[in-house]
Amino acid sequence: GKRWMGGFHKKETEDLRASLQPWRGTHLTPLRIKSHGHHILQNPLYNKGTNFDYGERDRLGLRGLLPPRVLDFETQKELCMRNLRALPSNIDKYVYIENLHDYNETVYHSILCEHMEELAPIVYTPTVGDACKQFGYRFNRARGLYLSARDRGHMHAAVGNWPHIDVHVMVVTDGSRILGLGDLGANGMGIPIGKLSLYCAAGGIAPHRVLPVMLDVGTDNKELLEDKYYIGLQQPRLRGGEYFEVLDEFMDAIRCRYPNAFVQFEDFSSDVAYKILNYYRDDECEKRNPVCVFNDDIQGTGAVTLAGIMSGLVNMGQSVHNLPDQRVLVAGAGSAGVGVASMIAQGMMMQGLSEEEALSRFCLVDADGLLATDDSRHYTMEQQKWVRTDMKSGMSLLEVCKEFKPTVLMGLSSCSGLFTEEVVREMAKNNERPFIFPLSNPTKNAECTAEQAYEWTDGRAIFASGSPFDPVTLKDGRVMYTSQCNNMFIFPGIGLAASAAKCTKISDSMLFATAVAVANSLSDQDRAEGRVYPKVEKIREVSIEVATAVARKAVEEGYSKAFTKKDIPDLQELIVKKMYSPFYVPLVERTARRVMA
Repeated sequence: GKRWMGGFHKKETEDLRASLQPWRGTHLTPLRIKSHGHHILQNPLYNKGTNFDYGERDRLGLRGLLPPRVLDFETQKELCMRNLRALPSNIDKYVYIENLHDYNETVYHSILCEHMEELAPIVYTPTVGDACKQFGYRFNRARGLYLSARDRGHMHAAVGNWPHIDVHVMVVTDGSRILGLGDLGANGMGIPIGKLSLYCAAGGIAPHRVLPVMLDVGTDNKELLEDKYYIGLQQPRLRGGEYFEVLDEFMDAIRCRYPNAFVQFEDFSSDVAYKILNYYRDDECEKRNPVCVFNDDIQGTGAVTLAGIMSGLVNMGQSVHNLPDQRVLVAGAGSAGVGVASMIAQGMMMQGLSEEEALSRFCLVDADGLLATDDSRHYTMEQQKWVRTDMKSGMSLLEVCKEFKPTVLMGLSSCSGLFTEEVVREMAKNNERPFIFPLSNPTKNAECTAEQAYEWTDGRAIFASGSPFDPVTLKDGRVMYTSQCNNMFIFPGIGLAASAAKCTKISDSMLFATAVAVANSLSDQDRAEGRVYPKVEKIREVSIEVATAVARKAVEEGYSKAFTKKDIPDLQELIVKKMYSPFYVPLVERTARRVMA
């Protein structure tokens, strides 16, 4: 161990030359929680399962409660996907992934982000429709609020029972019109749960800031009324004043506890959907503190369909500014059909048409044929402005195609096979590139398939559907990648904007801005493959673009509480900073501070 004169050993020399370097470990701030021991394992927001390291196991009281091996995050996700892909059917996969949702939200949302194209059809349409029909039979863990007509007079107390104090986004349904399945009552709760999964994964809303709500006012579904296993109120649906009294008490409770919350109305029946949206979006803004409301079936479907048409125009070598030149035939005159027509007409008016000129570009057809004035039918207030005065009432879809010569054919009828070969060929006869949009969900309700649309138009169709279809190989060998006209391109970004900007209203100009943002989000490769919507795997990037466009409009129109005009240049950066990303953070138990004497 002797040193040689005037020198040091090599190791000591290296130690002397060493300098301070930035630490390259994790920079994650620990999350302080009140839970301890097995209570942590029962909370899906905090539970890491086999990922808890021994330091956390000791400080959180978990030693001995978990298997000894520590699995890293990537291995956990890989195992979950392996198990999921081994299951035989989509409904089995839905059950597995929702069990994961109830056990570990971080892994759940992470695999959903990374495998969105594969998993979105499982956690939402089309699989969620089948899941809703079985919801009561599989119910084993409450998620969200279940409020009912029996809670009248107690809504404020019931909403106060929700444990999280910072809710940003909620989805509420009364179960009256679940997808194309009709009245499913309380079993419709699967829809808000699935929708909010996409708000978290695609829109970056933190899981503890979302709230699914079932507003149970009864059901008119005879099977459910007689089903001894049904989990909802077994009584006829409330109607009229009684119904609106329950709804308004709920909304007042939300206004009091979560004044900045964004409330999405989901799958309300056509007879009340417009009344509710207009009342809380416009009328109530002048009387009470406004609640930021949104109806995805009306506004979201309209905006995403408008985006598809504008994107299709670009694919044709035209411009989004050619929208007023289109003639639109809508099959289905319910709230979704009228909502889509309204959004497209609004877009036409923003490009220079008068309301009268815009309405003249539309024909709406329901089960009894064309909506026209020489008719004894009773039209709803929302339908009345779409009634044609220059065409014969009751005309069939084919007859309208021949006389009106539409450039766009859209289906929101939930009537499988409505777009017959004769109808589609008539569209192809009158247009070089006909728009064929069978938008009904689930897949079995689609008005036609992708293969039929391409076959009957000799590969010339601009196609988008409500449910996913496989790519279609044309006779000349070209492969057409179908696009899903899915509201998930719209609502997560709107929710993100509402959360980040604290919006007080979602205006028509904001919705138009979302459509433009989605239409502009496609790459050249997407368009070359025949797509009119971006790839689902890009959903987070699309949501950021949508959120930025909505927030900018909110600031310009004075509907943002959080941002001002000086923030506009940095809006995207500010919004991205507020997004949730699913990864583990260190946990530390929150303990009471000592008070010094």
